[in-house]
Amino acid sequence: MSRLVGVTGGSGVVGRSVVGHLIDEGHRVLALSRSESSSAVLAGLGAEPVAGDVLDRDSLLRGFAGVEWLFHIAGVNEMCVRDPSHMYQVNTQGSLNVLEAVRQLGVERMIHTSSAVTIGEPRGSVAVESMPHRGHYLSRYERSKTESERAVLEAAAETTVIVVNPASVQGPGRATGTGKIIIDLLAGKLPALIDTTLSLVDIDDTARGHLLAAEHGLSGKRYLLAGWYGSIHDALGVVHRVTGEAVDVRFLPIPVASAASRVVAGVARLTRRHPRVCPEMIRVMAHGPTYDGSRATRELGLHYTPVEDTLRRIIDWARSEGLLDDSG
Repeated sequence: MSRLVGVTGGSGVVGRSVVGHLIDEGHRVLALSRSESSSAVLAGLGAEPVAGDVLDRDSLLRGFAGVEWLFHIAGVNEMCVRDPSHMYQVNTQGSLNVLEAVRQLGVERMIHTSSAVTIGEPRGSVAVESMPHRGHYLSRYERSKTESERAVLEAAAETTVIVVNPASVQGPGRATGTGKIIIDLLAGKLPALIDTTLSLVDIDDTARGHLLAAEHGLSGKRYLLAGWYGSIHDALGVVHRVTGEAVDVRFLPIPVASAASRVVAGVARLTRRHPRVCPEMIRVMAHGPTYDGSRATRELGLHYTPVEDTLRRIIDWARSEGLLDDSG
């Protein structure tokens, strides 16, 4: 059944994939755009760009009039920033603005893109949606997304809101954050790692999880999207199986990595540059996030892509973009 669907954050990595899947399924997509370049990306995907910003509630009311579903994907994901106020404003107030627009416009279902970090599981545990938060935050990003998710669910009242909580989203097109770590690892440019665990979800699985949540998700429920988790040694084994090459990596003890990150962050402050690593980044990595995405399979019907297939697609894309040398 074709629907009129609204999307915020449609020009981002996750948003582009969601928009593409919606178009492929025959839906008409109105996608919020803050710039001409974003509009060009969205139009290229087959969406109809509408001018607006999640911090401008009136633009949401104008742009999304008549939509049946609204996918709120827009958000800010930052680490190591001096001033996180913009991130807090966009992630929390922006989400509440979208919810209020949904309520005023009579939108049937709002699908809120949160993050797996909002589970807040204790270190060493496998996170599930029903787990209580540990009570402290590893990063300011985690805090902003947790407060955003809680605020939306508390304010939802009779509005149908379904929450999706993706783990680290990986696939073609992702070259920042953990995506850059993977590419640097494949290119032999990663100087060191810490011994930890990882949780990943394929970009296409993330998009399909969003659409399935819109179709089958229950209001007020959270759905973790996580297709694979394992130790960093398991991850290196996957690389070996896919490429046929063993990856030689040096491991740093966590205290050493933490101390080094403080030095790097201090130098960056003095030189007024953005640090590549900082203490909160090491805290997140050392925590070793492990997420169980099986609820999405049981209740939504999401089947995950094998991690080897995801890695092959990343390699093919990275090579086509010139991000890997011949030995990558």
